[in-house]
Amino acid sequence: MTTAVDIRDVTKIYSPDSSQAVTALENISLTINDNEFFTLLGPSGCGKTTLLRLIAGFEQVSGGEIMLFDKEIENLEPNRRSVNTVFQHYALFPHMTVAD
Repeated sequence: MTTAVDIRDVTKIYSPDSSQAVTALENISLTINDNEFFTLLGPSGCGKTTLLRLIAGFEQVSGGEIMLFDKEIENLEPNRRSVNTVFQHYALFPHMTVAD
């Protein structure tokens, strides 16, 4: 089976050089196979959104690596990744409806 997403020992630390550093993710690893249905489930504040933002390229990985179909993507711009994003909030166009 082909591996679609391979996350290896990913760590995300916000403000790593300050005294107020926050470790949002620490050594997270998971593999998602091609055509596999996968759900990322957990309580509020556990790092789900942070992990998705790292995969999408909206945040930089502090450690570890993220692979899409056996290619490292940490240095790829978000628009160069074959990843789709659905935002949690309608912040892009809050004044519009679906009909608009």
